Amino acid sequence: MEVKQIHGLCYSATGVTEKVVRALVEGLEEELGLPQAVFHGFRKPDERSVDQAFGPGDLVVVGSPTYAGRMPNKIAPDFWARLQGNGTLAVAVVTFGNRAYDNSLAELCALLEARGFHTVAAGAFPGRHAFTDALGEGRPDWDDRRSIRQFAKQTAGKLRELEALPPPVEVPGEPEAPYYIPKGLDGEPVNFLKAKPRTDLGKCCNCGVCARTCPMGAINPENVVEVPGTCIKCQSCVWKCTHHAKYFDDPAFLSHVAMLEKDFQEPKEIETFL
Repeated sequence: MEVKQIHGLCYSATGVTEKVVRALVEGLEEELGLPQAVFHGFRKPDERSVDQAFGPGDLVVVGSPTYAGRMPNKIAPDFWARLQGNGTLAVAVVTFGNRAYDNSLAELCALLEARGFHTVAAGAFPGRHAFTDALGEGRPDWDDRRSIRQFAKQTAGKLRELEALPPPVEVPGEPEAPYYIPKGLDGEPVNFLKAKPRTDLGKCCNCGVCARTCPMGAINPENVVEVPGTCIKCQSCVWKCTHHAKYFDDPAFLSHVAMLEKDFQEPKEIETFL
């Protein structure tokens, strides 16, 4: 089938998912000999309020991080509401922080198929965990980028051989499976849904970077100490703060992070599906 234009679209609070999607898009551009791809913002609330429609000549690489074993529950509705394909080929991409991607890839593939896309390939990519440097630090690394490039080559080869719209790509998992229940160091379930970032007033200069980069618009830009909106623990404010003034101190959250650091040190491998 002829592809005329490649598009990239992802929700990426800390930039890990965007790195993977951009690397894959660049590889597909080169393999298919197509002009520069169009990248669509989907991170900020105003970006997720815009309809994104694609046609039969498009190939769209769609990316999402894994939150508790699925797509982020506060962001997935925006994918459902805003993405629309029209016989459009798609590549589904999820990232995960070295624990597991569980059902997130199955959920994304099912979403795309339901919204008028045809999944031609899919992949799950380990990345640095949003909660801690101790898991997946530096990933996607150069070895990952080589694997992504090989995946782009394989996907391009499949596209060149297609004469009709393909059946959905088969991936593991259940699209509507329950979310993973976080556990603490003692192995018991923990709940930190109400945890919000704290601010070290000795370091904060009230520059507003955290408020501008929060994908939920949860932080008050006039007083960044205040978090009146919904926090999804994405850690964007922690990562982006140039003065290292943002942090989490919720005991349940910290116990969960400690458990992850203890039990999920073994590097995970990229998994791709064609």
